[in-house]
Amino acid sequence: MTKIGILREGKIPHDKRVAFTPEQCAYIKTFFAPIDIVVQPSDFRSYSNEEYSKEGIVLQEDLSDCDILIGIKEVPVQDLLPNKKYLFFSHTIKKQPHNKKLLQAALKNNIQLIDYECLTDRDHNRVIGFGHYAGIVGTYNGILGYGKKYNLFDLKPAHLCHDREELKKEYTKVRLPNIKIIVTGNGRVANGAIEMLGALGIRRITPFEFTHYSFREPTYVQLHSNNYNEPLDGSAWNTANFYKHPENFRSTFYKFSQHCDLLIHCSYWAPTAPVLFTKKDMHSRNFRISVIADVTCDINGSIPSTTQASTIENKFYGYNPLTESIDDPFNINTITVMAVDNLPCELPRNASEDFGKELIEKVLPSLLINDQEQLIERATIAKNGVLTEPYKYLADYAGNS
Repeated sequence: MTKIGILREGKIPHDKRVAFTPEQCAYIKTFFAPIDIVVQPSDFRSYSNEEYSKEGIVLQEDLSDCDILIGIKEVPVQDLLPNKKYLFFSHTIKKQPHNKKLLQAALKNNIQLIDYECLTDRDHNRVIGFGHYAGIVGTYNGILGYGKKYNLFDLKPAHLCHDREELKKEYTKVRLPNIKIIVTGNGRVANGAIEMLGALGIRRITPFEFTHYSFREPTYVQLHSNNYNEPLDGSAWNTANFYKHPENFRSTFYKFSQHCDLLIHCSYWAPTAPVLFTKKDMHSRNFRISVIADVTCDINGSIPSTTQASTIENKFYGYNPLTESIDDPFNINTITVMAVDNLPCELPRNASEDFGKELIEKVLPSLLINDQEQLIERATIAKNGVLTEPYKYLADYAGNS
């Protein structure tokens, strides 16, 4: 019998999310038999220990008898158990310096490290993630910040809402003037943002309408890469070429920034790609954006005002474009920035439920029954003490300190 252990999140600050809800754990035991599943007790998880017990799930502190260990965030190095199969977000595939020792420990301890971020289909599309909730919460925070900046309304912070249903009740407080909103991107994150704006009844318009017309109501536009980038050589737009060689393109976002009041940035960005705009661009009187919800939260990345991450408790900081310094978040002379890097944690119960559902439907059959589509194989960074072939590029990173 295979035994699965659900980890207590050890990374500080503690994450309240979990891979499977109590009901989902009970479902797995029934429909993936012979499988046993136990849960490490936690005082901070969004689902209580009692909720698991009521579903007949055993609470177990010592998980050393488990075959597969499943968490959300990086497991602290000292907590790793040797010779086990782990699933979590390792944040190592971009050679993140703070997780170098984690990958080294996984190799040293003969751990099979499976990263959620690397679970992709044969066309390299991710099959699982929390991006949708990042978009929902990030957009809610952007609207909340705009309301606070101009004293229009006061919303209850998402992390103080019990769940999404309570969050929806807050929508009725929103009263926006005829502002223009931009959503960048077309993936899970952007879809979450669009869902939120739709729930608020905000009208969607085209890029042409955004730059050429005025409206008597709040509006938003969704921009894709081809809307605000162009080839340096003046050739026709080619999407495949943009993603393969983004360094051969330049940003044309300025044509939108002079019409935008609230930017909700959800688009993936690579370090070799052009930034949306520069600090110099932000000095211009034509730069109209006053609130930025940077859902992607790439520090010193595509949004130059994102010089640091904000926190769930303190969601906003002010960026003074003239002095290029951090200031009061709601000062009229500053741009209000929301750059929380763990947005789904603000609605941990809902985010966990949706994530667990995707895990059950799209991942567990390959993990527990047959990996004929090589889903698990593609997502395995380390196994049997060595890096797998797709991740050999991490060899220097995983070398000795």
